[in-house]
Amino acid sequence: MEDKMRKRFSRFSLAIVGLSFVLVSCNDDYTPKPRGFQRIEFPNEKTYTNYSSDCGFSMKIPSYVTVEPDNHPNAEKCWYNVNYGPFGATLHLSYKSFTNNNELLKLTEDARTMVYKHTIKADEIYETQIGNAYIHGMLYELSGNTATNFQFYVLDSTHHFIRGALYFNSQTNNDSIAPVLTYLKTDIVDMLESLRWK
Repeated sequence: MEDKMRKRFSRFSLAIVGLSFVLVSCNDDYTPKPRGFQRIEFPNEKTYTNYSSDCGFSMKIPSYVTVEPDNHPNAEKCWYNVNYGPFGATLHLSYKSFTNNNELLKLTEDARTMVYKHTIKADEIYETQIGNAYIHGMLYELSGNTATNFQFYVLDSTHHFIRGALYFNSQTNNDSIAPVLTYLKTDIVDMLESLRWK
């Protein structure tokens, strides 16, 4: 009986000591560190270089990007990755040629289907038509925590078609990528406006 009382007293004593440590360690001087995001440095001045592909198009690209053929095992010949190294993002481009309206319809519907696969995560999808004397097409902006926040397709009226999708190289948070996304969308639209078909 006495052993049981000692064990209970020991447990009670340990609990009191533990509770005392907890209470002493919590004081008013402690302030939790606020959650922060990585600092982003944008180039002071935009400079562009001419990029000419072997697949029927050329355009001006920002000097801080690199364009490489897509080396994925399922990639086709005219698929490219535009790497935005400083921002941890990649613009995936795929070029196709078409010869008739049925092929064009299939390409545009495939592009639209690829965008709307993200409706599960997207809060909203905004469509904007784009066009000039050389191209016309559609821009898609996806709001919400989706894998891609910006996609597009552009074409001429007779032969050339390009689809693009911007992906960040890590899991995205809308608050942290918003300034980068705005900056890159402007760059991509500038690239598309400089696009010329061969």
